[in-house]
Amino acid sequence: MEFHSEDKMTGAKKARFELLSDNYLREDPEYKPRIQFTCSNGKYTDTDFNPGIRLGPPNRPGFWGQPQMEVLVRVDDTHSNHGWNWVRGRFLSVDKGTTRELIGARVFKVELRGQYGPEIAEFSPAGLDLARVKQSCDLSAKKPSKD
Repeated sequence: MEFHSEDKMTGAKKARFELLSDNYLREDPEYKPRIQFTCSNGKYTDTDFNPGIRLGPPNRPGFWGQPQMEVLVRVDDTHSNHGWNWVRGRFLSVDKGTTRELIGARVFKVELRGQYGPEIAEFSPAGLDLARVKQSCDLSAKKPSKD
């Protein structure tokens, strides 16, 4: 889904792209996890992953000491671990590199720790219009590196 708005005070043009997962997680069978990335005045600003469940506790510190959760990400046939900032136990802040991999992927999965153990959110981002993302966010797809 794609949403556009304008900030009434600054006049900034904002765009938000939201991807719903293909599945539900055990803890809440009525809310699909979602990833949304936002842009302002044609530039990428941030990406959030909202699993719709209470997250397990953070399991590592970030570079500046902020709480993070290490997640396992699958982009097509490549797997990698990422430390995403843990925000109030409700969502994770996704890095820009992973967002670029996401928009070009056919398969995108995130394994995270919920309160009751590991959970996997599955996404099919192949339907994203990359030209619209490029126009609204100046963001292009990137293939994951194979280590």
